[in-house]
Amino acid sequence: MAKVVLAYSGGLDTSVCLKWLKEEKGLDVIAFSADLGQGLNHDELKKKALGSGAAKIYIEDMRETFLKDYAFPALRSGARYEEKYLLATALGRPLIAKRVVEIAEEEGAEFVAHGCTGKGNDQVRFELAFGALNPSLKVVAPLREWSLKTRTEEIEYAKKYSIPVSATKKSSYSIDRNIWGVSIECGELEDPWQEVPEKAYQVTASPAKAPDESRYVEIYFENGIPLKIDGKDYGCIELVEILNKLGGEHGVGRVDLVENRLVGIKSREVYEAPAAAILDIAHTELENLVLDRETAHFKQGVSRKFAEVVYYGLWYTRLREALDAFVTSTQEKVTGTVRLKLYRGTCQAVSRKSPYSLYEKALATYEEGDSFDHAAAKGFIQLWGLPFRGQRK
Repeated sequence: MAKVVLAYSGGLDTSVCLKWLKEEKGLDVIAFSADLGQGLNHDELKKKALGSGAAKIYIEDMRETFLKDYAFPALRSGARYEEKYLLATALGRPLIAKRVVEIAEEEGAEFVAHGCTGKGNDQVRFELAFGALNPSLKVVAPLREWSLKTRTEEIEYAKKYSIPVSATKKSSYSIDRNIWGVSIECGELEDPWQEVPEKAYQVTASPAKAPDESRYVEIYFENGIPLKIDGKDYGCIELVEILNKLGGEHGVGRVDLVENRLVGIKSREVYEAPAAAILDIAHTELENLVLDRETAHFKQGVSRKFAEVVYYGLWYTRLREALDAFVTSTQEKVTGTVRLKLYRGTCQAVSRKSPYSLYEKALATYEEGDSFDHAAAKGFIQLWGLPFRGQRK
């Protein structure tokens, strides 16, 4: 039998895909599951995959690689798709795809497969990565081929073949989770007029029920990478997990967004990213302290483009590498500490310090000790405004 390596999460779509690839396509299915911090039970997942017909399954803890090589570069870039989405799901796809390709090469597989729908972004992210890393591999996309038109029909298919899935007809959210954030869609969320019900949220407390007391936290960065919380060193996994717990308890990191998908449709997406939100705010405030005006303003455009590149599935491109090289050059002095206040769904930077700070109190103050040459402002204004004088006559 020909072999196919399936990017397998154990959720509804990939669970049905696994059985379908075996029954309908006659392929020998090798499943791959990346543990990106979504709370996988490795033993249960292995049992489920093999019980559903997989010939073999790889399950690998890739949290550290994900944070260091994908999430933190995005953090340093300031990437937020459409100013809100911190790209947790989008950042995980190129890493998963890379490992799928490696396993396919190791196993001598002719095919690779994913469980993405024909109207989603993830199909693009997977397939562009497959093509960039090994264009000889053939892609099978069951959700674009099979006759199952709805999630309800998928649930019935799973029931028919005794495939255990968590989705039900009453609760049909589609949830993708990793250590950097949670993406939630489907069900009643498809009505943009309906408020997101509390039951949809996975990791954050309702701001209305969060502690009625501010929590202060200090984050230390070195060259744009977060290394300490409240003065204590942590590895990247523990650091993010601590901030996820802390931010989640205070209702920080919720986003309700009607976004523009790559395929051209608008989609209502709900995101939770407590740690990513805290780190993004802290990192931005530290950059405001140490970057000169022109670099900071130019980087805003780079941040927007970096987010689009990630969202559009263009991780393995020269453009992303070039953008990353620019970002890396801007982070040489992004070192220092930011103090933040968490309170009922909000995260606000309240103080910041850095050995590379460009802020000079003597220049900024309006009190005693002011060293700014006020008389020089007249000449500056005359020269700055020279091209515009008389334009309204």
